Amino acid sequence: MYQGKKVIVVLPAYNAALTLEKTYREIPFDLVDEVILCDDASKDNTSELARQLGIRHVIVHPQNKGYGGNQKSLYNKALELGGDIVIMLHPDYQYTPKLIPAMVNIIGDELYPVVLGSRILGKGALAGGMPLYKYVANRFLTLTQNLLIRYKLSEYHTGYRAFSREVLLGINFNANSDDFVFDNEMLSQIIFHGFHIAEVTCPTKYFDEASSINFRRSATYGMGVLRVSVGHFLQKLGVLNLAIYRKP
Repeated sequence: MYQGKKVIVVLPAYNAALTLEKTYREIPFDLVDEVILCDDASKDNTSELARQLGIRHVIVHPQNKGYGGNQKSLYNKALELGGDIVIMLHPDYQYTPKLIPAMVNIIGDELYPVVLGSRILGKGALAGGMPLYKYVANRFLTLTQNLLIRYKLSEYHTGYRAFSREVLLGINFNANSDDFVFDNEMLSQIIFHGFHIAEVTCPTKYFDEASSINFRRSATYGMGVLRVSVGHFLQKLGVLNLAIYRKP
């Protein structure tokens, strides 16, 4: 709890058994009221381990719904439980839970309703092992998005995000893709509806157990990002009327 606001951490999990406990142990439970984990049909014992760790809210998808589908289940559950500040943290330990207090403070003190943990601010990305082709693609896509969306972020592709309840209720995230481009559609919706975004510098770690998509999936994601950005631009011009920008 922070300033009377309920804080919930959501963990989108897929085959996260090797890193889940390390991630969970670093969550600051003096601030965090609830943890929700969604196991997207893992092939390992992720959900069983989550229960052993004491996570009370464990959602299990019998069939894999994708990264976006996983997040939809998590955000809907967080809203159902009365979350006022909702932080998405990957359970693969790629992002440090030690930034949660900073993210909670920014939203809880009503400075910004959205906070992103940016790997690009500072020099954390390449130092943390981000493959060079991903770094170059990140910079190209972010530049293109800033121009088309008419906003300025250091990156749109981080998986470390925090939202106020008002934001989650104010955007139609359930209309988004079930795949990886969900993240970009969500940021596009947030900007389209006039919510402001803060960024904090975030170190990141790339290692064998951390989740990462391959080059083919990365290329598909990149094309999806460009589609979202062009769609946002045309929606603002009034040329399109896309479902994802309608109020829920």
